[in-house]
Amino acid sequence: MKMKKISGLAILGLMMLSCGSQPKVDGYVLKGNIEGLPDGTHVQLVPVSHDSELPFADTTVVNGQFVFTGTMEEPRAFHLLVKDAYGSRNLMLENAQMEVTGKLVAKKESDGGVSYNLSSLSVKGSPLSARYDSLLSARTYLDSLYAFNARKFAAFDSLMMAAYKSKDQAKIKELRQSEDGKARAAADKVFFTTVDSLYHQVVMANKDSFWGPLMMISFTSYLSEDMKPWYEALSSAAKESYYGQKVKEELYPAGKEGTVVPDFKVKDKSGKEVALSTLRQGKKYVLIDFWASWCNPCRKEIPNLKKLYAQYSEKGFEIVSISIDQKKADWEKALKEEGLPWPNFLDETGVAALYKVKFVPTMYLINADGVMVGENLRGEALAEKLKELFQ
Repeated sequence: MKMKKISGLAILGLMMLSCGSQPKVDGYVLKGNIEGLPDGTHVQLVPVSHDSELPFADTTVVNGQFVFTGTMEEPRAFHLLVKDAYGSRNLMLENAQMEVTGKLVAKKESDGGVSYNLSSLSVKGSPLSARYDSLLSARTYLDSLYAFNARKFAAFDSLMMAAYKSKDQAKIKELRQSEDGKARAAADKVFFTTVDSLYHQVVMANKDSFWGPLMMISFTSYLSEDMKPWYEALSSAAKESYYGQKVKEELYPAGKEGTVVPDFKVKDKSGKEVALSTLRQGKKYVLIDFWASWCNPCRKEIPNLKKLYAQYSEKGFEIVSISIDQKKADWEKALKEEGLPWPNFLDETGVAALYKVKFVPTMYLINADGVMVGENLRGEALAEKLKELFQ
């Protein structure tokens, strides 16, 4: 009951929030005055989306300052981030005089990368960003609950991680059946139930405007089947909004089989530009494989792809792998480790966005004419499809 009271108070605050008014301006000016960012650092605005989107805008830091200018047809949500670094700050870009201020300290991560706590930055001059911050604050309570559970079950989690690493199935079973294991499972159930309930309340409290579908996207990394009732409860105006249409596309995707896939151009490691139309010349079937170095399911699928490539490549089968890695070094390291014998490219031209890739691995099988004949076939399903096509 106590948890419900806390959630209720959080929602009440979110529902009572109102936007102030500001004089209308012709476009937006987003100025940054941030201590701790070296000159020459690239700052970017990337759309808040489940699609793999290219930066909307890119600018450079000079004397600790940067500026974005332009005009928005309607307000949109963005991640403010530092190129090739971890961390972001969500904001709404609207036609107003906006300013981002604060102090950042670069933190070295275990993988050699750098992170910045951009969420600590202050955004001024944007009433919509203030509202977005308030709606996103629902995650603050959830973060605190998650951290509480992590501290409470730290010893148990450490033992479970060690058992997984050693692949000790007997130990894993023993830990799950222990009192601590049962308590951990119960705490996880409460946590995820609370997540679902709190997010649902926020979306429903804003179901009559674009905020409802925007929060569905902002709170999640993907939309699941059980969120369809959330979408159906939105008002007509919310469904017709930009974010309402994005949510509908994800929850009710149009089938791609039988359609001609769009052509694209990519660059190989040497910088040479190659088009899909060129890659499929002389081939009967081409598998377009979107993956990433950090994606375990992607890399677990590679042995199967190698087996199928060896079996069918001389019969007219080609694989074109496109990595969505943010860092070229990560992609090149994975290529060296995996030794992939087919064409490989890093997505620097927005191919994943063009194909509306929302997760990896994503695979599309096309014929010589560029018509899709299979979608997201993996493992045995892909092997059976190729056997059928090449028999």
